[in-house]
Amino acid sequence: MSVPDLPTMCAALSDPTRWEILTRLGQGAMSASALARVLPVSRQAIGKHLEVLREVGLVESEQRGREVVYLVVGARLSSLARELDRIGRSWETRLLRIKQLAEQPDQDPPPRP
Repeated sequence: MSVPDLPTMCAALSDPTRWEILTRLGQGAMSASALARVLPVSRQAIGKHLEVLREVGLVESEQRGREVVYLVVGARLSSLARELDRIGRSWETRLLRIKQLAEQPDQDPPPRP
C-alpha cells in the first residue's frame, strides 16, 4: 500500500467523528463496539470511519481473542506532525521576511538620467 499524501491524511482527519475516534484510540486500543458505546455514532458508522483511518495509515487492527481492536499508528502521526511543523516553520520564515521588508525605511529611487 502506498503512503497517503498530506492532503489525503488531513482530509481523513477533517471529520470530527474520525478525530474523536483517533483521540479515543490515543488513550488505548478499543474495538469498534467499545467506540460505539462512548460515541454518539452507530457501530456500523464507526466501522466505516475506522476503515478510512486505516486506509491512510493512522490506525491498524489487531485480533485479540474473539475481538478486533484498533490502535493508533504513532509513527504515522509523528510523521504527519513533523510535516505540518515543517510547513509552519516555512510560513513563519516567509512572514518574517515580509515583515522585515515592510518595516524597512523607504528609500528614494535612484535619480533618472
